Amino acid sequence: MRFQNSPLPIRSSSLRALILVLGFLGIAFSANSARAANPVVKDGNTIQLGELTYRLDGIDAPELDQMCIDDHADPWTCGVDARDQLTKLIGGHPVHCDDQGPAKGFRKRHIGVCTVTGETASLNQLLVRQGFALNLEPSAKGRFVKDQADAKDGRRGMWKGCFVSPQEFRHGKKDGALLGGSCRADKDREIRAALFPEDLAMPSGCAIKAKFAVRARVTGNVGIYHLQGCRSYPALTKPDRWFCSEDDAQAAGFRRAYNCRASAVKK
Repeated sequence: MRFQNSPLPIRSSSLRALILVLGFLGIAFSANSARAANPVVKDGNTIQLGELTYRLDGIDAPELDQMCIDDHADPWTCGVDARDQLTKLIGGHPVHCDDQGPAKGFRKRHIGVCTVTGETASLNQLLVRQGFALNLEPSAKGRFVKDQADAKDGRRGMWKGCFVSPQEFRHGKKDGALLGGSCRADKDREIRAALFPEDLAMPSGCAIKAKFAVRARVTGNVGIYHLQGCRSYPALTKPDRWFCSEDDAQAAGFRRAYNCRASAVKK
């Protein structure tokens, strides 16, 4: 009869309940976070973890094809350097991203706060602190306001020279505000010509051409991109933007040219 009154069934039942709770917590955790041993850096504030692509929350880094002016008044591929800086910060270590949900205005992407395993500061914060990204939270209580102020005062990263915000570059706003410690009012025209060159250099491996187009706004886009197999590709000798993939072009608000046949898309 002692066995009939044993507390073992109660403990077993409690254990099963605990396992179920932990299971649910595990599902919730995986749905709101992602980790990858080999993250793929797509640009200065975009990384891919497995099947998910994250845009770093609260910051804006220069695009891969964006140009800046350095402290010697020379053109500088700041977008490529921002990507390389992010790669350096990761250093081949695993990265964990807290998923903040779908990215507004960037299709097929989520926003996230991403941190290298073992580090306390997020990649988001470190990029702003080093001057390779801008704070997107204008409020004085924004997370990275102080980091940006320190980078600006120390003339780190982009702040050492002259540049336009990534947002204004993406929209081709050539008359936007000039930022940085080396901007000169008497050289305004020359600086803008360097920041928005007529022959924008193609970043390595990024052969998709794009052009801003008013007619694209009918479909809610800012422009049209052209693949190498499109009939329109050779004739577009002075693209406004270069992209590495269709996903990148579409995330930036461009649509594929209608003259691109199925065979061109496969290439």
